[in-house]
Amino acid sequence: MTGLKKKRRIQVVALTVVALALSTALIGYAMRDGINFFRAPSQIIAEPPAPNEVFRIGGLVEEGSIKRGVGEVIRFSVTDGGASIPVTFTGVLPDLFEENQGMVGMGSYVNGVFEASEILAKHDETYMPKEVVDALKAQGVYQEPDA
Repeated sequence: MTGLKKKRRIQVVALTVVALALSTALIGYAMRDGINFFRAPSQIIAEPPAPNEVFRIGGLVEEGSIKRGVGEVIRFSVTDGGASIPVTFTGVLPDLFEENQGMVGMGSYVNGVFEASEILAKHDETYMPKEVVDALKAQGVYQEPDA
């Protein structure tokens, strides 16, 4: 009788280990496309990502760089003070999107141009994404907003 209990206990432990390993593998597989890393323009110039890699870029919209094309195509440049990356976006920009303001875009870097699938702009006078602030501070061009 005790041999049967011991055998059953070993089976339960083995099944639990297999279930835990399987669930960890499935979570890792599901998250491989869901993680989008942030990069500043200087980092992109230094180490260009693969064309199929989706990531976020952030910085300030360069002054005088916004050019509206045919239809909904918009071209502009984003800078962190150290480098500037041309960006194309097809769609409607957020209402608060403007020059010399912080932005974050999601997309991929193809042939020297960041092709954005999504653009986010600041939502009030003082907001700027933490990643953008850190990148601007690292370049030495960050200025505290007026309170």
